[in-house]
Amino acid sequence: MIDAIKTISAAISTVKDVTSTSSASSAQSILGGAAAAGKSQSFAEVMGSMATEMTNSLKQSEVNSIQGIRGEANTREVIDSVMNAEQSLQTAIAIRDKVVSAYLEIARMPI
Repeated sequence: MIDAIKTISAAISTVKDVTSTSSASSAQSILGGAAAAGKSQSFAEVMGSMATEMTNSLKQSEVNSIQGIRGEANTREVIDSVMNAEQSLQTAIAIRDKVVSAYLEIARMPI
């Protein structure tokens, strides 16, 4: 999940580096490189894949924790997987909070 965010962040910073004299087609080609196989992904697809990655991270952390309790896994592996799962969960919570905040902002707007 963090890798997907880093990819998007890198694409955004690359687009910002493009000078104002360059054409819109060059910006589209830069953004197209960030998308899978040249096709654009919708917001729902990106969020869905991030949620899937977070769930898989949490499941892997649970499996590694159980293996650690049994003595089948190295302590470092257990700690790494738990820290990765915690980071994924914190990212998901932060995104959820931003989405709820944006919804409340929109709900408060006068029509």
